[in-house]
Amino acid sequence: MDKKRFQTRAIHVGNMPDRETGAVSPPIHLTSTYEQEKAGIHKGFDYSRGGNPTRNRLEQNIASLEDGKYGIAFSSGMAATTALFQTLNKGDHVIIGRNVYGGTYRMAVEVLSNHGFEFEFVDTRFIESIEAALKPNTKWIFLETPTNPLLELSDIKLISDLCKTNNIYLAVDNTFMSPYGQRPLNLGADIVMHSATKFIGGHSDLIAGALITSNSELAERLYFIQKSGGAIPSPFDCWILLRSTKTMALRVQKQSDNAMHLAKILQSHNTVDSVIYPGLETHSQHDLATIQQVNPQGDSIFGCMISIKCTTIEKRDRFLSKVQLFTLAESLGGVESLVCLPYEMTHASVPTEMKEAMGLTPELLRLSVGVENIDDLVEDITTALDN
Repeated sequence: MDKKRFQTRAIHVGNMPDRETGAVSPPIHLTSTYEQEKAGIHKGFDYSRGGNPTRNRLEQNIASLEDGKYGIAFSSGMAATTALFQTLNKGDHVIIGRNVYGGTYRMAVEVLSNHGFEFEFVDTRFIESIEAALKPNTKWIFLETPTNPLLELSDIKLISDLCKTNNIYLAVDNTFMSPYGQRPLNLGADIVMHSATKFIGGHSDLIAGALITSNSELAERLYFIQKSGGAIPSPFDCWILLRSTKTMALRVQKQSDNAMHLAKILQSHNTVDSVIYPGLETHSQHDLATIQQVNPQGDSIFGCMISIKCTTIEKRDRFLSKVQLFTLAESLGGVESLVCLPYEMTHASVPTEMKEAMGLTPELLRLSVGVENIDDLVEDITTALDN
């Protein structure tokens, strides 16, 4: 099955018909514990924190879509990121992209730093900045590409070469692109993180996370942390995610196509000061996006996230009050379109001076473009901006 194409694997890996009944849609194993024939002798499962048949199916599916060998599922994207950092030892140093998700910043600075881990935030767009930040105790580089919400890119292949030279692990938060739009393991990353809440789930109805790797040693440590920490997704959420990945290719491609169309229109509107979207030639890293962000058919894909800077806060607020199809809410990647104010919502915990240094201003809005009819989305956006 691993030799099959993405769309086929998305539907079939982990979704084999039930052996006992022949059910094409596998059953949900809503059980906490399992019968043992004798003490320590069982059918591969003893307690659902350590393993569950439905979760195993999901982990197989997600690993296959990222071209990895091992998938480890968690109760949220932050639980997955925290588990990744729990592989560190006291005194270890981690380089993190400066424009990382606010929750990652909060966990690193306000929680994990208290355990003796050292985190340094660097502009990972520039390899020189990363090299300058390297220390003898650097163990991980953690990238988010594209970043949230400024859509800054990091060259995964170039940074992975640097990591291998210095015996450092490279982790990539691939949430914004999904496995359909970018596969970091193929570019040299050691591990990929997803907030499966977003494009993998795709319907704004659950919270989940995942780590994927082909490194057996890393996988063994992460499975142990998953079992020991217990931050696991429910069997029902795993089943919903398995159903969702079947349509990921259709959803993500349509969302990206819609976003490309909208970005071009937004570029020419006088209420918008600037449009940030990797698919536009005006984006400073458009060439890298064209090469790095590629769908399974080999075509460049730029995602469904667009950030726009309004000319004034007043016009921002007027737009938010008039728009109808774009719901003001956190999160992203669902079939419905959303709009977010990162300065006060997703990145509220990031210090003001750090936000301003990055260009994350109160006038910036983040759009997550859905799969609605593109003409309706255009009408909604332009009407709100015109008013």
